[in-house]
Amino acid sequence: MQVDTLRDPGELLEQAQPFLMADEARHNLALGILGFARDHPDVYPELEGWIVRDDGQVAGVAVRTAPYNLILARPVDDRALEALAASISSELPGVVGAVPEVDGFTEAWSARYDVTATVRLEQRIYALERLLAPHPTDGASHLAGVDDRNLAIAWMREFTAEAMHGDDADAGRIERSVDARLDPASAGGIVLWEVEGEPVSLAAFGGPTPNGMRIGPVYTPPEHRGRGYGSAVTAAASGLVLDRGMRFCFLYTDLANPTSNGIYMRIGYEPVCDSRELAFSPPSPD
Repeated sequence: MQVDTLRDPGELLEQAQPFLMADEARHNLALGILGFARDHPDVYPELEGWIVRDDGQVAGVAVRTAPYNLILARPVDDRALEALAASISSELPGVVGAVPEVDGFTEAWSARYDVTATVRLEQRIYALERLLAPHPTDGASHLAGVDDRNLAIAWMREFTAEAMHGDDADAGRIERSVDARLDPASAGGIVLWEVEGEPVSLAAFGGPTPNGMRIGPVYTPPEHRGRGYGSAVTAAASGLVLDRGMRFCFLYTDLANPTSNGIYMRIGYEPVCDSRELAFSPPSPD
């Protein structure tokens, strides 16, 4: 098998898209990041991708925006995972991908580089085609503009710190991501839920695929939780995406949070597959 390394997101997307589109929902993260990086190169300045070919046919794809984890697509077979592990020269902090391919790559990488793999997050990918009305709650949605920039950045940082269990967030990347979503020319955006003029919840959307858009992050500050605002703002963002002509909305949920999983299913999201994030670390000394 041959593995080609590419660093231009547009070129990488052109070559990898037919393969990734065999399961658009499963591969929405890779498709979305490549499309977003092509259109907003300043957000992910260090992007690298690998395409595995078997007799000239694409057999596997992986993408990474340093310093973050490798994003893995489902390969044709496990030989592609072995080829990727042998060809990626950079040190990886971890990998994220659907089950079972993420486990197959982790096994190959751990054996080759003698690292220890630790599960950091168990997730589920959902897709929505038809929005169901959420339970009524106070307030209304508001598409964020430049006047909401500081609030959006602050809440994105809070979300990232909470999701990463207190690890430091990349402040510069968060600001660039917010600015890209607030750009009127962008396909993405940020929806706020407001009650009596006060923002109480946020849902961003971006990372367009050919037929869909990823929703996230969704964040409600602790003092506003338990009142249905997260469900309402997610429904509002999802409805906006569908109204703009997209066929699907995608999102990732934390399997450790049954409340959010239940909320999303009640507004029409259906499970696609499970996904797992693993962190790599050197083995402990004897």
